[in-house]
Amino acid sequence: MSTRSSTTTRTPEDEAAGPGTPSGASGTSGDSSAPGTSGASSAPGDRTGPLRTSPLRTDRLRTTPFSLLDRSRTRQGHPEAEALRDTVALAQHAEALGYHRFWVSEHHSVPGVAGSAPTVLAAAVAAATSRIRVGTGGVMLPNHRPLVVAEQFGVLASLFPGRVDMGLGRSVGFTDGIRRALGTDKEAADSFAAQLSELTAYFTDGPRPHPQVHARPAEGLHVPAFVLATGAGADIAARAGLALVIGDLRGREAMREAIDRYRTAFEPSPLWPRPYVIVSGTVAVAETREQARELLLPEAWSMAYSRTHGVFPPLEPAESISAREPSMPPKQHDLYTSALTGHIHGTEADVATQLDTLLTETAADEFLVTTSTYDRAGLLESYERLARVVGTAGAELPERAEIPGRAS
Repeated sequence: MSTRSSTTTRTPEDEAAGPGTPSGASGTSGDSSAPGTSGASSAPGDRTGPLRTSPLRTDRLRTTPFSLLDRSRTRQGHPEAEALRDTVALAQHAEALGYHRFWVSEHHSVPGVAGSAPTVLAAAVAAATSRIRVGTGGVMLPNHRPLVVAEQFGVLASLFPGRVDMGLGRSVGFTDGIRRALGTDKEAADSFAAQLSELTAYFTDGPRPHPQVHARPAEGLHVPAFVLATGAGADIAARAGLALVIGDLRGREAMREAIDRYRTAFEPSPLWPRPYVIVSGTVAVAETREQARELLLPEAWSMAYSRTHGVFPPLEPAESISAREPSMPPKQHDLYTSALTGHIHGTEADVATQLDTLLTETAADEFLVTTSTYDRAGLLESYERLARVVGTAGAELPERAEIPGRAS
C-alpha cells in the first residue's frame, strides 16, 4: 500500500488511527503552495508526471514510501552545532524532495554525534518544515521515564498535529560511565517491553502502574509508535502491536526471519491494527559506482575505529580514509571492510535493482534511509538521485542552488 498519494488516499498512519481520520492528517496534504515544495504542483509523493514511466521504476519502488533518518553526525574540522543545523536543513531538503518522514536519533556522550536530545531536535525540524512527518529513530526508553516521554510526544503532537511519529528503542549508554550518568545499566534493556506498555497506555488510558497519573497533553492523542529492533525486539513489537523498524542489511537472512516472526505473532493494538514493517539501511547514489562507494568510506572508518578504540570519532573526508587504507592494522582493516559491506550503493540503475530486490524479499511497507557521510553536497545529491529512482513528487527539482538547506 502506498502512502505517497494524492489527498484522497489514506496513509498508514490514517489506517492506524482508525476510520474517520481525515486524509492529509499525516502531513501529506495537497497544498502545493506550502513552503518547501520548490514549485512542485502535486502533493508530496504524488507519482504523476514523466518520472512515473522511468524504466528504473518498478511497481514496488513506485508504491513504497521512502523516509530519511539523520544522526546529526559531526565532521572533522566543523563545530558540533553545525551538525544540528545541517540536520534541520536536510529535513527541509527531504520535504522538498517528497520523502515521507524525517527522523532524528538519540546518542549520549558520543564524540561523532551531536544529536543527544531527539525530541528537542524533532521540534526544531517540525518547526522548520510544513508537511513531512517528523519523529525519532529513536528515543531510547531505558534512558527515560515513560511518563516524561509521553508528555514530550504529547507536546510535539499538540504543536504539530498529524505529523509526529514516536520511534522507540531499547539501547542503553555506550559505556559504563555514560550508563551511570544516565542512571541506568545494561540490564535496563530487559525492561523495555514493560516500559513500552506503560508509555503507550498514557496515550490510550490503558492499565499502567500509576492509574491516577495522566500524561498531559498526550492522553487521547494518536501518535503512531514504532519499535526499533533486531532479533528479540521484533518479538516485543509484535506483542505490543506496534510498527517495526529493522535494519542491518549485512545480515539479511536474520532480518527476514525476524520480520516473519513479527508478522506471524503480531497482535493488533489501538495504535496499529496490522503489522507494518520499515526496513532501514544505508543507500548511496552517485553518477558512478566509485563515487557512491566514496560516500560510504567516512562512516565505515568511523565504525571500525570505534570497535578498536572505544571512541566513535567525527567523520573524516573520504580521501583521507582512502590514503589510510594501505596502512590500517589487519584487525582494523577487517572491521573497515566489513563495515563497507551490505549497503545499497551505486548508480541510479544499480540502486533501483538492489532496492527492488530487497523490498521484494522483505515485503517491506516502507524504507528508511540512514546514510551518513562527510561530504554534505554528495549526501544531498545522493538523496536527490534516490528521489528520482523512487519517483517522489519533488524528484524534478530546479537547480540545486535553489533548494533550501543546500550545504557544502
